[in-house]
Amino acid sequence: MDDIACPRCKTTKFRNPALKLMVNQCGHPLCEKCVEIVFIKGSGNCTTCNVLLRRNGFRFQVFDDPIVEKELDIRKKVLKDFNAREEDFATLREYNDYLEMVEDIVFKLTNNIEVDATRRKIDQYKKDNKSMINKNRGRQTKDDILVERLLEEEKMSSDLRVDQQKREDLERKKALLKEKEDLIDELMFSDLSAAQIVALHDKQKQELLEKEEQEAKERSRPATAFSTGIKLGSKGSEFLPVKKAAEAPPYEYKPLIIDIMGPPAPTVEELEDFGYLNHIRGAEEQEKAGGFESKIACERAIQSALCGLYFGIDGN
Repeated sequence: MDDIACPRCKTTKFRNPALKLMVNQCGHPLCEKCVEIVFIKGSGNCTTCNVLLRRNGFRFQVFDDPIVEKELDIRKKVLKDFNAREEDFATLREYNDYLEMVEDIVFKLTNNIEVDATRRKIDQYKKDNKSMINKNRGRQTKDDILVERLLEEEKMSSDLRVDQQKREDLERKKALLKEKEDLIDELMFSDLSAAQIVALHDKQKQELLEKEEQEAKERSRPATAFSTGIKLGSKGSEFLPVKKAAEAPPYEYKPLIIDIMGPPAPTVEELEDFGYLNHIRGAEEQEKAGGFESKIACERAIQSALCGLYFGIDGN
């Protein structure tokens, strides 16, 4: 971070921790003070590439790499016109080709490659697809609809919480008012002294507050055990009881039988003896590390080839 500097005044982040860089469409950064000096008339040329820029086009740099800022700015502008959706294409391949074309345009403009030809291509696309571009600008995607629905649900949930809080506050005020009225009635008509009546009411109020606090603690208390019954933070001393052999039958291993409804496939051991592996690519070191073995792939391929060859014979 300390090597970040304004290319014009050479002020660094080390010498001025409050340094803030700004970028425009060309992607070359300038500090706030240099932007005010160079673009005091509202427009001027970039001090790095001499491109004509406007003062209101500058924004604070978010990423350390100005190229990233430039790409984001270009991508945002390009996607305003290249806004076609998957449903606008006949096949998925055509949609993928379209996405690749958009990425190629963004890459060329970001890295100043064939800029004039790329801009002509964008203009031609806008001219040929004007109606579709205007239609898609006002059309929401599935993601947009989902986000709006989630925001609406969150708003409704928030409103419900606010209403619930208001109701609880109103009930609390009513309870306090009733308590005062009861105290006044007892002071007026009870045979007990005023000090005894007040002390009794204070005791009842304290008991009620303690009860509410206990209920609140119970609601907010975190879980103390897993769904298996083992307590959280257990060091291994607490486990569920293991069933004894008399209570449950012991585990008995039974080999897996695969009915492929076809001729029996050779076993893994027979693949090499019969020469099946002579035409199978050997596994690379990275694949071996992931558990891949060529003989397993060969076995699966042979099983798939033989699977179902007997289907339909003898009514099966």
